[in-house]
Amino acid sequence: MKLRIASPVICDSIVDGPGLRMVIWTQGCKHNCKGCHNPQTHSLNGGYEVDTKEIIDQMASLKLQQGITLSGGEPFLQPAALAEIAKEAHKINLDVWSYTGFTFEQLIDKNNPLYFENMELLKYVDVLVDGRFEIDKRDISLLFRGSSNQRIIDVKKSLKYKTAVLKFEYMETHDFYTAK
Repeated sequence: MKLRIASPVICDSIVDGPGLRMVIWTQGCKHNCKGCHNPQTHSLNGGYEVDTKEIIDQMASLKLQQGITLSGGEPFLQPAALAEIAKEAHKINLDVWSYTGFTFEQLIDKNNPLYFENMELLKYVDVLVDGRFEIDKRDISLLFRGSSNQRIIDVKKSLKYKTAVLKFEYMETHDFYTAK
């Protein structure tokens, strides 16, 4: 299956979720959030296509990584291809984080044209950082998110209870100059 990505996969990120992570930067986003740190990923025709097998093979060679992160762009514009990758990540004991400008509620709305594909991807996502970046709510002290409206969601519990369940250990602000 083909996936449109913005750049080569990064295998050593320490800022896109906990631990050492492989990051897949998807291409294409319709949110156009003011102040977005990845505006080059917005064009739906930008970037280039790769076969998901290529990414899965690269992922299989990882040694020290805790997990993979789906970012972008907007990963939930390509949920079927990413579900294939996320499923394989779990088979080799990697956790899966995903960022999205959509809210959890929008992704699981049965009226969403990508509802079934979203649900398939969400089955393999452990943590979802949801919501558009809002520049007036920007806060650099937040862990793994850019603005205070964004939530860090435990996807397994949220799917079980059909409502967003936050992962509180990541929701606090952190003072990087003082140990907590």
